[in-house]
Amino acid sequence: MDFSAALPIFAITLREGVEAALVVGIVMAYLKKADRSALNPWVYGGIATGVLASFVVGILLNWFLKQVEGTDPAQAAFYGQLWQGILGLTAIAMLSWMLVWMTENAKALKGEIEGKIGKAIANAQTAGWAVFVLILIAVLREGFEVVIFISAKLQGGIVPIVGAIAGLVGAVAIGIALFQFGIRIDLKVFFQAMGVFLLLIVAGLVISAIGHLDRAVAAYAELSQTSICFPASSTAEMSSCLLGGLVWDVHDVLPDKEFPGILLKAMFGFRDRLFLGQAIGYFTFLFSAGFLYFQSLTVKPMQNVK
Repeated sequence: MDFSAALPIFAITLREGVEAALVVGIVMAYLKKADRSALNPWVYGGIATGVLASFVVGILLNWFLKQVEGTDPAQAAFYGQLWQGILGLTAIAMLSWMLVWMTENAKALKGEIEGKIGKAIANAQTAGWAVFVLILIAVLREGFEVVIFISAKLQGGIVPIVGAIAGLVGAVAIGIALFQFGIRIDLKVFFQAMGVFLLLIVAGLVISAIGHLDRAVAAYAELSQTSICFPASSTAEMSSCLLGGLVWDVHDVLPDKEFPGILLKAMFGFRDRLFLGQAIGYFTFLFSAGFLYFQSLTVKPMQNVK
């Protein structure tokens, strides 16, 4: 069994999990300081409900994909590739927004959360539900991003489960180390390093999403019997519909179905064959998203959580 595909899922889950753990830790620390630790069960309830809801969304997404694949083969080829492409674009948008937003707002995160929790517990009658909803939203936001990413990668079997569980365990461990044992972790370095790592992972997802959409157009052309694709090359495996010709071909030197190519493919979207449209999309995303990310680092640097 190839567990290389679990690594990007682990990285995404770890980063998203740590963000959720920070919110939970700040809330629980505030409740302790305000002598309202009796509300902690509502915190645990929000965590459990958010994680469960994220799993349900994942199950529903995969069920929907199975229904699509069970239709007429020609239609399944079109709708399946289109669905995967849309999921990929959704994951790219969500993760990119999260990366830049979190970096820009990390400095004010603690004060913002404490302000919200302070208002939430002001009313004794609704304090529990208010805390529950606050935690639920925080966990759901991160959980949905992980679920969309896993669905976009479309890795079946136990591989995504192993990666997601390992990342979740790592995030919980970091949260406990920070808030329970008072261990100092340089979160600035952690998030900056994970941010660069995430940029490369999402840039790889751009290649995959563009490829799925290209195959969806090709399948539609076949269904509708229209000539909307460029003439195919002599080798079907090396042809595309709208992405142009090959600009990268190292299949004989570094195949992406064998180690270490398969590891590079899982982590960074490496392809032993790359079309012009995919190359343009990859570098356009990498430079534009990278510019916004590094600009956010210099404008509003992150602060450590103590």
